[in-house]
Amino acid sequence: MKNVNKILDILEETYPDAKCELDYTTPFELLVATILSAQCTDVRVNKVTSELFEKYNTPNQFDNLSEEEISSFIKSCGLYKSKSQKIKQTAHQICRDYEGEVPETMEDLIKLPGVGRKTANVVLSNAFNQDAIAVDTHVFRVANRVGIVKSDTPEKTEFELMKAVPKSRWSHAHHILIFHGRRICKARKPECNNCPIKNDCNYYEEGNDGSEKT
Repeated sequence: MKNVNKILDILEETYPDAKCELDYTTPFELLVATILSAQCTDVRVNKVTSELFEKYNTPNQFDNLSEEEISSFIKSCGLYKSKSQKIKQTAHQICRDYEGEVPETMEDLIKLPGVGRKTANVVLSNAFNQDAIAVDTHVFRVANRVGIVKSDTPEKTEFELMKAVPKSRWSHAHHILIFHGRRICKARKPECNNCPIKNDCNYYEEGNDGSEKT
């Protein structure tokens, strides 16, 4: 069984600046930015939202925009038609059902169009300071590759991580696993020889050196 606290301690020392890399000032801005981040880099999202949020940044303002107007701002994020629809519908539902305030529970957040558990957990942990583990592609890959969990879906990985990681570390574990996935434990050719947790990693122990796609 993995010493999860040891692994997290090492990663925390490696990435002392690990945090949410999406720019936002309100829960709704973070919600929109997270929806935009699907299959898109945080760098690109931040470029888009720096212009978008300067003009529109409340549910009411977005509810009054057309999908086409939203699309004109977010085209470079990819999947912009689908994202525009989801953002528009989400803004409308927040105004209609939650008096214009982003809800603060998982149950209510996942009722919003385009909001799954990952997006909800990002908002809960970063905007509302709740203990939560958002499992994106990096967290899913790193947690399973290292052997902290053994799950075949992001949702199963989330629940397994909730068991394996002390609750007080959930939110920060999310950030350091993302940083590790982006910087060293990459999908293609992970930099295993430079990895600070390689001696605690199943992938490395099995004789992999990062030269092949996993």
